[in-house]
Amino acid sequence: MESEEKISIHTNIEIKGANDKSMLVDIFLPKGNARYPLLVFAHGFKGFKDWGHFNYMAAYFASYGIACVKFNFSHNGIQNNHPQELSDPALFGDNNYSKELLDIRKVLDFLSDCEWKNSLEIGNITMVGHSRGGAMAFLAAIDDVRIKKVVMWAAPFDLQKSFKKESIEQWEKDGVVQVFNKRTQSHFPLYKQFYDDFLANKKRLNIPELCYKFPKPLLILHGDKDETVPFQDALSYYDKIPHAILIKQENQGHTFGAQHPFSPDNNPNLTSIHEVLENTAEFVLDSFAW
Repeated sequence: MESEEKISIHTNIEIKGANDKSMLVDIFLPKGNARYPLLVFAHGFKGFKDWGHFNYMAAYFASYGIACVKFNFSHNGIQNNHPQELSDPALFGDNNYSKELLDIRKVLDFLSDCEWKNSLEIGNITMVGHSRGGAMAFLAAIDDVRIKKVVMWAAPFDLQKSFKKESIEQWEKDGVVQVFNKRTQSHFPLYKQFYDDFLANKKRLNIPELCYKFPKPLLILHGDKDETVPFQDALSYYDKIPHAILIKQENQGHTFGAQHPFSPDNNPNLTSIHEVLENTAEFVLDSFAW
């Protein structure tokens, strides 16, 4: 990877997301006068734009000649003055799939008219997402013509399966379910509106059915030892979308060896992380004859 001296970094740009809630956006650009292919990255559930290796990831893509944009979902529980930790339980509890899809659209709208727009190929966007962010990337691409390709890292296949019987019963009884964050050893509320939004938008969020007519280039990267989203989910996408490319990450878990906090200098899994990043970069830059 080239030196960060050859890239331009703009962080914590504040825009408005769903319900006019503030969200922060980072832009990593190759230095030059060209328009660069644009990769927009969506983090997953309980994630945030500065988690683990995501800054390293964005610099890696920019060094590859790809403009990389990452952002916090507006209701992910991150406060702008505490960008490294989930610190707003009420905001987290009010998040849902519809808000995240609106957030993605808000980010793309911002990029279309931002001060760096002349460096961005707005009509050539690859949407990349990790975990739940991968499912959101897939769904966003269905309706947004600006998104030309999708890359999913360890993405769930059927969102309905995330609603366990005991959670539904708890929502019906108390209106809230407590979500445990293993890394921070803390609980965050998730209010019943999350389930209500899914039911109200079930057709729009029905990934298994939407797969049958998904027309865009799709790359799936998934660890065969994923402890959070089973590798079978990747196989389910691959079975239903004939043109999809599936790359199994051998002996890798949900984050492909990355942790938070992250340091490339003492990370024993850097080779695995680089494999995911390199496969993604090559997919972005490949000029598909579709």
